[in-house]
This record gives sequence, structure tokens and C-alpha cells, in this order.
Amino acid sequence: MNQVIIKNKAKKKFNQRYPLIHQEDLVDKVASIPSNWVKFVSEDKHFLGYGYLGVQNKGYGWMISFDENKPVNKEVMTDLFKQAFNSRKSFFRSQDTTAFRIFNGEGDGFGGLTIDWYDTYIVISWYNETIYGLKESIKEVILECLPEVVGVYEKVRFKKDDLPESEFTWGKEAPEPLIVIENNVSYATYLNEGLMTGIFLDQKEVRGALSEGLVNGKSLLNMFSYTGAFSVAATFGGSVETTSVDLAKRSLEKTQEQFLVNGMDLDSQRIIVMDVFNYFKYAKKKELTYDVIVLDPPSFARNKKKTFSVAKDYSKLTEEAVELIEPNGLLIASTNAANVSFDRFVQMVEKGITNGNRRGKQVNTYRLPSDFKVSKHFPEGNYLKVLIYEIV
Repeated sequence: MNQVIIKNKAKKKFNQRYPLIHQEDLVDKVASIPSNWVKFVSEDKHFLGYGYLGVQNKGYGWMISFDENKPVNKEVMTDLFKQAFNSRKSFFRSQDTTAFRIFNGEGDGFGGLTIDWYDTYIVISWYNETIYGLKESIKEVILECLPEVVGVYEKVRFKKDDLPESEFTWGKEAPEPLIVIENNVSYATYLNEGLMTGIFLDQKEVRGALSEGLVNGKSLLNMFSYTGAFSVAATFGGSVETTSVDLAKRSLEKTQEQFLVNGMDLDSQRIIVMDVFNYFKYAKKKELTYDVIVLDPPSFARNKKKTFSVAKDYSKLTEEAVELIEPNGLLIASTNAANVSFDRFVQMVEKGITNGNRRGKQVNTYRLPSDFKVSKHFPEGNYLKVLIYEIV
């Protein structure tokens, strides 16, 4: 087994079971990244852990085992997967939700891969080239621990031109669309259409609040709507009207499909293909207002004329939104940008509310749901931040 030397000044965090390795933690620059498991030791030769090196957006590798007597092998992986799957027993038993995360990378002790359950099918995401190279042995363990799996899909979430972004790799193919249920609402998913499936599973609790009546009797504007999942949940929960806005042309038919699989009438739903900021201008010109506005932009987006990033532009986005909210209406502000802290996000949203000449009272917050397990040793893994404000 290759040995990788970590700087002494980084030793303390790894002794406290911090899992993520950064390039600057290494004593020597690595000429070629080892393609297998490695042993990490400090400059003064103390054992730190077993894991691997692999370049991804978060860092340069992951510690997996901190026990010198337990190098990473089939037995260690089996224990990790079994523990993760057993901890989701309540989800597996649920009658009203059939899609959820069953393994959340470093939150479950194994950074670099995630596994999502879609009603007996699983989607495995690989986040770096090293772990992708080890995937056959890892998949073997996953399928032994979860024999009820019917089919496997895989997503490659690192840049590699000669690999498919998405691929069906084992078992029986899922129907298209595959209808999954979440909080008793149906959603059409496609497990092999690029990196996304049609629903972001980490937002289940926010959609749950909508489907349980948060916007009952109210109008909702859903910005960056993707396939309209928030709009569908709101309609299920009694919203009188929804407007879904997204720049992508595919959002129109995808959103219509989500309403139709729930037997919902499209007449009280508006689905608009337009740049979000252009829609704000249009709505002001037409004097349109809404009881509730959902803002859930991608961390970074680019169209022909401009770019949007949460870190730079969320305050402006909030400012534009609150001008369209009815008195005592709600703003649901969300981001999954890992480079923006919770406190910074609160500051940006509240700055936007103030700049829009409104006042806001924070009435609720959401972070990652329990199936998206977060390690206490790696709190930055809790990337989702959702703030709900009453706008007065």
C-alpha cells in the first residue's frame, strides 16, 4: 500500500477525524495520483488514516478509516454501507416517499460517492477519477448489502471527456418516466438523462411544507423552476395559482408533465420560459404580485448575455423578488452553494429585503434532511440553506 505523508501542522485536524485532504496538506507534490487505497502518516511518522487521493471540487482526497487495524477493504466498506442503509430503515418502510438518499459520501464515512434510491433503482454518483477507477469492487459491496436493488444507474460528476455523464450499468432498466412518490406527491423522474433526474432530493422537507399547506389559498411564483417540483407540491397543498419561470426550454414540457402525473389541471398554472431577471421586469410592468416567491437558483449559471452566481448576485435577486410580494407574503430563499456560509447567506438575503424597501421576519429555516447525513467532523458538508421570511 502506498504511503502518503501529511504535514505535521495538519495532523491535529485528522486526529479529530476530519475527512477531507487538501493538496496543501501534503508534504510532497504528487507526480501521479495513486489509483488505489493509501496509508496517510504525518511527517513524524504517526499514523493518521487510510483512504485515497482523488481530485474533485472539494479537495484532493478523503480519509475513510482512522483505525490503523482497519485498512480500507471489502469488510470495512461492507460495514459502512450496511450502517448507512440500516440508518434509513424508516425511509425504506415509508409508504408516502419512495425516493431518498441512502448514502451521503463523507456524511456516511466515505467521501467521493453518493447513492440515491428511486423506488428499487439506485443512482450512484462518482465525484473523482480515483474512486471511479475502484467502482467495480465498490458496486459489488453495495449490491451485496442491498439485494433488493432492481437496476443501477451511474453519474460521473468530474470532468472526463471520454466517459458518459450518465449510464445504465446493471440489472433492469427503469421505465421512462419512473414515477416516484415524495410526501404523497408523484414526480416523474428520468434516471438516465444527464446528471439530473427531474427532482432534487435534498429539498424534500421544503416541498413537504408546501404540500402540507404552507401556501394553501395563496399564489406562488417559482423562480429557476427546473421541472416545477415546488409548484406541484404547492398545488397539492392548496395553492390557488402557480407561476413557474425558467430559462431552459425543456422546463415547459417537463413542468407540464409533473402536474399531469398528479392529475392536476394545467389551467391554473403558468409555465414561462424566460430569464428570471427579465421576468421580474415584465411582472413589475404588468403590476403582478404574489403571495409566495421561491428563489432556488443554481450556484452558477450563464446565458448569452450575462452570468449569475449566488455569492455575487443573490442580494440583487432577493431585492427584485420582494418588490413583487404581497404584504405579509412569504419569501422562500434557497441555495446549495457550498462556498457561501449560512451566516453569509442570511446577510445577503436580508440586504436584498432592505434594498427592496421591505422588512422581513425570518419564520423558518431548513438545512439538509436526515437522509442527507452530515458528519459532525465535517459540518461544511451541510451545504443546503433555505430561509423563509414573512415580508411586511
